Amino acid sequence: MLKEFRDFIAKGNMLDLAVGIVIGVAFTAIVNSFVKDLVTPLIGVFGKANFDSWFVVLKDGSHTVQPGPYASLDAAVKDGAVTMNYGSFLSALINFLIVALSVFIMIKTFEKLQSLRAAEEPEPEPLTRSEELLTEIRDALVTQEQP
Repeated sequence: MLKEFRDFIAKGNMLDLAVGIVIGVAFTAIVNSFVKDLVTPLIGVFGKANFDSWFVVLKDGSHTVQPGPYASLDAAVKDGAVTMNYGSFLSALINFLIVALSVFIMIKTFEKLQSLRAAEEPEPEPLTRSEELLTEIRDALVTQEQP
């Protein structure tokens, strides 16, 4: 059983999957850093980039911290108020759209670079008549040798 497991792990597909996961995790960290450290501050220049403080109180809390209206979402949560945090949802939605756009741009750029690389590779020269004949002879000999 141990040998079967070792053979299963050593298969190319499993190794490819492991490499893909490791690269995916690293790529996720790069994309998240790009959004958090570069894109979100640029949005903050033009307006408020963090909408987490936007909420609606559905039911007041126990008023042990302060009576409503609450100055912040943390104050409402500490008081036990029931809140609808639409700002957090909006922030997550914007972050998702930024990440999706960033990935789309990166993939399009990668595809363009790949097509440029493919265009630079020269077409193989056509075989001469003697090379064609030699290829045919080789193929015929290979088929003859097979039982």
